[in-house]
Amino acid sequence: MSWIAWLGSILWIVGVLPILIDELQDADLTFLPKNGKAYITVYDVLLGVLQVGAVLLVVLWLSSVIESRLLRGKSVLDLSMRKIAVNLTRTALLVAGAMVALNTLGLNLSALSWLGGAVGVGLGFGLQKIAANYVSGFMILAERSLRIGDMVKVDNFEGRISDIKTRYTVIRALNGREAIVPNESLITTRVENLSLADPQVNVSTVVQVAYGTDLDALFPQLIEAIKRVPRVLSEPSPSVSLSNFAADGLELTIGFWISDPHNGQGGVRSEVNLAILRLLNRLDIDIPFPQRVVRTVVDGAAGPAATGLVSDPLSASASGSAPGATPAV
Repeated sequence: MSWIAWLGSILWIVGVLPILIDELQDADLTFLPKNGKAYITVYDVLLGVLQVGAVLLVVLWLSSVIESRLLRGKSVLDLSMRKIAVNLTRTALLVAGAMVALNTLGLNLSALSWLGGAVGVGLGFGLQKIAANYVSGFMILAERSLRIGDMVKVDNFEGRISDIKTRYTVIRALNGREAIVPNESLITTRVENLSLADPQVNVSTVVQVAYGTDLDALFPQLIEAIKRVPRVLSEPSPSVSLSNFAADGLELTIGFWISDPHNGQGGVRSEVNLAILRLLNRLDIDIPFPQRVVRTVVDGAAGPAATGLVSDPLSASASGSAPGATPAV
């Protein structure tokens, strides 16, 4: 618009613009009759395009101003309702702007009644998915089942809802990737909302300790060490349970709660694991690792030496050794 204004001013100053307007008014478009008598000129077409462009620019500017004012608040609770108001306002302004633009062109709006039927048929066939996405977007915002800021998991993609548009929803993962999910998919498929009723999320980790460890004395110390991690909540309190008698040690499952899942779970899990490791090192408690016994049997008649793996030294000694066998290692 600024380039057009500057160009028109320059042409007006040098005296070329009036001559150009007269030439454009004399150039009739014979294939576009006007009122059944005259013909539309090139000047009429250019003037109509400028008028329509000006009206649409005003409408878009007005809708952006209203959107910025409605979304200025910082509260997340009523953000969905404000998004509904923004979407409805933008749609209403665009429809009103289109009507005004058509009216400035001198078109009879009653003659466009056939357009409504065509649009209805198009929505019924080719545009039904788009219509379904728009309706689903308003349903999501009205029901508040998914809100901006919620941590969700959709089709193995986990992230935070950063925006809800009328046609799609933007989900931003913790690594910076963004997924654009059609609103219809959020209505018809299973969606895990990690912070719908409560933003607190339970995180767990697993550690093994050696057999013979005094678990009754270890559990309270583990809970106190985990509580000192900054992002771990004191209420609900962390929990420690003996989950399995593993082959190499006692398997402990440790659960704790956080209230900021949008900051990720890997960092807090790493801090909890480091706190557990420091405590076990301070108490001289071993974290067992797999151990195997290798026995080499030398048999002259059988040829080359045979090597076998056993999981228990007792089974190796109980099975006996062939003559000339080397001791167990």
